[in-house]
Amino acid sequence: MKLPIVAYGDPVLKKVCADIDNTYPDLQQLITNMFDTMYNASGVGLAAPQIGLPIRLFIVDTKADEDEEVFKKVFINAQILEETGELWAFNEGCLSIPEVREDVMRKPNILISYYDENWLKHEEKVSGFAARVIQHEYDHIEGKLFTDKLSLLRKQLIKGKLDAITKGKVHTDYRMRFMKQNKKR
Repeated sequence: MKLPIVAYGDPVLKKVCADIDNTYPDLQQLITNMFDTMYNASGVGLAAPQIGLPIRLFIVDTKADEDEEVFKKVFINAQILEETGELWAFNEGCLSIPEVREDVMRKPNILISYYDENWLKHEEKVSGFAARVIQHEYDHIEGKLFTDKLSLLRKQLIKGKLDAITKGKVHTDYRMRFMKQNKKR
């Protein structure tokens, strides 16, 4: 089932999310719904707060490009243990912040600990584009958005776009939930 994506301005996007355990109700169906929602919106990652749930769950599917292999995973109760390498800029967007893309600086290598959908624990090194997507989604479960990483000047330059999103004045090809309108599109 395709779920509405929570738009910029909703307080759930600024919450530090709670851990879950293997008794979380209907977790496998939730994961399936999250993948359906992400694919429908042409995303490469989606975090639970983006569908209104303040829990430490996110998914990633970077799809294959010519430089990297397919990276499709579920991350439950993730913790980034280490970020290394030279900062590099990449133009990021977010399904919760449609029509806004900005260069964000991140380190290219991470060490992450997490549970998968079968409750197997992993500690894994990830690099490149997959690491960037994980960092972006991890920020969501920490109550951070990519716009929080921008300079004050860049934030001022996009303020009008962010205000429009908060008010539901944005067009997407996927359903969204807007805070100020309390309605779904």
